[in-house]
Amino acid sequence: MKWNELKKKTWFRIISNKYFLVSLVFVIWMLFLDTNSWLIQRELNQEKEELLDNRAYYLKEIEEDSRTLERLNDSIEIEKFARENYFMKRPNEEIFIIEYQDSLKQHQHE
Repeated sequence: MKWNELKKKTWFRIISNKYFLVSLVFVIWMLFLDTNSWLIQRELNQEKEELLDNRAYYLKEIEEDSRTLERLNDSIEIEKFARENYFMKRPNEEIFIIEYQDSLKQHQHE
């Protein structure tokens, strides 16, 4: 194919147009190379979503802990909590911890 024939093709004239080339470079620059590029904005949005999910999780945990603290204002509840979670006991009292077979960790032999 000769150069003159190629120059007459519509698609070649469009691609070789200086305005098209400058616009193409600009679009590539804005999408991929700029400090505020589309790729960076997408990463920042994903990070923002993760942070919002973490915030919701921690707010829920704070709410549950606040309810637990309200419950622990009573001395009977404090004693119950300490006995159940930390196996505390009164003087001259024995505690027996019963573990069921299905609650024990199974050792896997390799």
